[in-house]
Amino acid sequence: MIVQKIKTTPKKIGVFDSGAGGLSVLKSLINSQSFEEIIYYGDTARVPYGNRSQKVIIQYSLEALNFFKTQHIDLLIVACNTISAYGLQSMQQASSYPIIGVIKPGILALENTIKNKDSKILVLGTKATIKSNLYQTLLQKRGYHNLSALATSLFVPLVEEGIFEGEILDSTMHYYFKSYPNNPDAIILGCTHFPLIAKSIAKYFDNKPLLIHSGDSIMQYLQKQYPLKPTTNPTKITFFASDNLERLKQTAKLWLNQP
Repeated sequence: MIVQKIKTTPKKIGVFDSGAGGLSVLKSLINSQSFEEIIYYGDTARVPYGNRSQKVIIQYSLEALNFFKTQHIDLLIVACNTISAYGLQSMQQASSYPIIGVIKPGILALENTIKNKDSKILVLGTKATIKSNLYQTLLQKRGYHNLSALATSLFVPLVEEGIFEGEILDSTMHYYFKSYPNNPDAIILGCTHFPLIAKSIAKYFDNKPLLIHSGDSIMQYLQKQYPLKPTTNPTKITFFASDNLERLKQTAKLWLNQP
């Protein structure tokens, strides 16, 4: 995996996601008060990416770079695990500015908090993310061997519909988790939609596992990699979408708790 660094403080950054899921990452970026301006682009016309082939995911990812060419950003956050698994390296090679995905920060966040390598780790994600085996490979390289990974793609449309708790979500969790024998020590939420249902997932497992959230993880990573400084003014947020921009803005108001 390519790691790119810059010496100057990134002031204007971009956030790219296949749709609205990256808003959970955007929320952490906003709350950090570390950036003057953030450009959010959701490829809402072609969401979800989680059931696409690797070739198509790379194609869509590179096309997103064409959008950001006119935005003059200092740094791009790929706020999607599926794109981070399949398209990140191609994007980095084609870009003149640093591009960071969410998978490596998530791995580092887990490593910083779960020191026992015998701990039971459960990775949740879309079919494409789980099939990439990237989380599992990186965790194994760091000595974690008690791993399980589940493709829980049905969580994505539930979150998109605003279903964060209740009977339908409970039934879906039971469908996925009924074959998981023991409570995990940690759960990696390997899809940016999943932090919206984190409380329900934790409750299912008796609130025992540590949940690793992409948004929080990416901020921890950025703070270590770059000389971030608090901004004096509120962060300016501009939203773009490949389709139905108003729906994305309405979702952002709900998820970000903004007026």
